Amino acid sequence: MATKKVTVTLDTEKLERVRRLVASGNAANVSAFVQHAVSVALDDAAGWSALLTQALEQTGGRLTSKERKWADRILGPVRVTRVKSRRLQRTKSAA
Repeated sequence: MATKKVTVTLDTEKLERVRRLVASGNAANVSAFVQHAVSVALDDAAGWSALLTQALEQTGGRLTSKERKWADRILGPVRVTRVKSRRLQRTKSAA
């Protein structure tokens, strides 16, 4: 498998936790840990996508525009915004 070196930014506390796992022998090195974490996240995303596809097939497919408008009116649309810490924050829009 070909690899490519990249730079990522991690929360300091999380990086320290990864380094402790490496020091204790529970991970080969930081790079191996990150490669494994990315693989798990990709598999998880693929699994959720497959589950959503199956659920949509069983319930008549994607929402129509009319159904989405109804859901937005009842539930309120969700707006995703970035906060200072660079994580996403989901807030319900005022409808």
